[in-house]
Amino acid sequence: MRKFRALSLEAKVAAAAGAMFLSMAIARNLISERFDINIRATLYRVQFLLLINAFMLLGSLFVWRRIASAMILGVKPPSPCLCQAWRAGVFLFLLLTHSSFWTLFYLVAEEPHALSRVSYTCLGAYVILLFLLFALEFLALCRRTFSRVRAKLQTPAGREATVPGAPGVLGRQALLAIALTVTLCTFGLMNASLPPEVVRLEITLDKLPRSLDGLKIVLLSDIHLGSTVGRSRLDLIVSIVNRLEADLVAITGDLADSQVSRLLSASEPLLGMKSKLGSYFVTGNHDYYTADVKAWFAHLRALNIQALHNEHARIFHPGRKSDWLCLAGVDDLEARILRYPGHGMNVTKALEGCSSDSPIVLLAHQPRAARWALQERPDIGLVLSGHTHAGQLFPLSIMAYLLNPYFCGLYRVGDSSMVYVSPGTAHYGIPMRIGSRAEITEILLRAP
Repeated sequence: MRKFRALSLEAKVAAAAGAMFLSMAIARNLISERFDINIRATLYRVQFLLLINAFMLLGSLFVWRRIASAMILGVKPPSPCLCQAWRAGVFLFLLLTHSSFWTLFYLVAEEPHALSRVSYTCLGAYVILLFLLFALEFLALCRRTFSRVRAKLQTPAGREATVPGAPGVLGRQALLAIALTVTLCTFGLMNASLPPEVVRLEITLDKLPRSLDGLKIVLLSDIHLGSTVGRSRLDLIVSIVNRLEADLVAITGDLADSQVSRLLSASEPLLGMKSKLGSYFVTGNHDYYTADVKAWFAHLRALNIQALHNEHARIFHPGRKSDWLCLAGVDDLEARILRYPGHGMNVTKALEGCSSDSPIVLLAHQPRAARWALQERPDIGLVLSGHTHAGQLFPLSIMAYLLNPYFCGLYRVGDSSMVYVSPGTAHYGIPMRIGSRAEITEILLRAP
C-alpha cells in the first residue's frame, strides 16, 4: 500500500486503467454468460465508461500541465484573476471532454442534445490538441538532442559543452498547439456539417446477367444515429438517396448507437426511403453495443428494410427470376467477441444456396471481415464495407489505416474480386471530419 501511495498520479491512473481492463476481460470471458444480455450490456457500458475515462485522464493530466500555466497568456507578471479564469476554462474543457461518452449512453433523443454536441466537440479538440502537444514536444526533444550533439562535437577536449536554453519554449509550444487545434476544429466542424457527397462508381461484376446490367446500388454506412446525429440529418440522407432512384439500398452497419425505444422518432425518415428492389441492412459493431439488435431487426422490418442475418436475398427484375444476383450479408465480427446470443459472422450460412456460377455481392461491415470472407469464398465478386470512417479525424486516421486491411475506396483483390470501403454517411460522436468527407455511394454494376 505504501508503494502504491508513493507512485506518481499518472502511475496510479494507469494502474486503475489496467485493473479496469482486467475486470472487463474477466467479465467478458468468465461470468458474462451467467447474465442476460441487458444486464451484460449495462455492465459493459459502466466498465467501458470507467476504462475510457481512466485512459483519457492520463492525457488530461498531460494537457493540464502543458496549457494550464499562465505562461502561455503572455502576461508578465500574470494577473491572478486572468490566471484563475484561464485555469477554470481549461478545467471546464477537460470536464466536458470526459462527459462526452456519458452523453452517448444517457442523453439520446430525436435530435442531438446541446450538451452532447459541445462535449463531443471538446473531445475532438482534445484528441487534436493532445496529438499536437506530443508532436511539438517530440520535435523540441529532437532539436535539443541535435544541439547537444553538435555542441559536443564543436567543444574542445577537456571543456564541458553548453547548450543555450530556450526560455518560454513550453509556452510557445502550447500557444501554437492551441491555435492549430482551433483552426483544425473549425474546419472539421464545417466539413462534417456539409451534406454527404455523392460518389459515383461503375464496377464490372463477373457473371452478372445482361438483364441486370446497370443495376444501381446506393450504399450507406456508419450513420450512427444517437448522440450527435439525429432525425434532421437522417432526413437529409434519405432525401439524397431518393433523388438517386436506386434499384436497391445497402446499409453496411453502425446504423445506431442506442436502443430502438430512444430512437423511434429519429429513425422514422427511413420509412420514406425508396428503392425499386428493396433495402437491406447488416449489423456493425456499434449495433451490438446497443444490446438491442433483435428490436432493431423488428423495427427495420416495419421500416421496409430487410436485415441480412447471415443470409442472402435473390435480386432480380420482375419477370426475369432466372437472372439473379446473390446479395448476402454477414453479422459483424464483434458479435462473437461480445458473445451476443445467436449472432456471429458465418459466411457459409450466408451464402448457402448461392452457387459459384451466380454473381455475389456481400455486405460485411468491417474490412477485416471482407478479407476473411474472400479467403473463404474467392468467388465473391464484390464486398461492400464501412467501419473505418476513413479515419474521420486526424490523427485517428493513422490508427484506422494501420488496423484495417482496406482503408477507404475501391480495392481489387485477386483476379475477379473487389472490395469497396465507404468512409461513412455521417459521423460517430465527434461532429468533425478532417481528411475525409461523409459519403453516399452510387454504384452502377456492369455485366462483363
